Amino acid sequence: MARLELPPEDAMTPEQKAAVAEVVAGIRGRVPAPMVAWLRSPELASRAQKLGEFLRYGTTLEPKLSEMAILVCGRHWTSHHEWTAHKREALKAGLEPEVIAAIAARRRPALADARESAVYEVSTTLLSTGRVPRALHDSATAALGGQGLVELVGILGYYCLVSLTLNAFELGLPGSIAPELEDPAPMG
Repeated sequence: MARLELPPEDAMTPEQKAAVAEVVAGIRGRVPAPMVAWLRSPELASRAQKLGEFLRYGTTLEPKLSEMAILVCGRHWTSHHEWTAHKREALKAGLEPEVIAAIAARRRPALADARESAVYEVSTTLLSTGRVPRALHDSATAALGGQGLVELVGILGYYCLVSLTLNAFELGLPGSIAPELEDPAPMG
């Protein structure tokens, strides 16, 4: 059960109301789950949702690649709500169900091309070690471009914030429990 609820509008501060109005007026059209917690710090809520909007909808990475990175991050942190929401989005973006199943099982998926491989390898390596070795950096830059690689790292960082927020406050639970994530072993 979620530890926090969205405050009723009549109980919100002017700053909280402004942050909610801003996100609802944006591309999402609704308050995303982590913002329920972030609203306790309206400035964080406003800034984080703007960054998230860019990283989710405005990067040079096609949605299939962004969603794969988000799933790897959600799997890394075993963030059920993030996984459930982005599994749906990944399927809509064209990510193969077999790729999604492999990520859930912490197995390297069979990937279609160098861009998918770069996203997967950078995501898993960076999340598990906190580093990107030179050879991987160079191959990922060749596949994604310098801007794409920087944006990928931004996606991973932002979705770590999202995952940790969702997990800390048990947001989206119990409705978003993903049975395929029940293995608590670290990803590698």
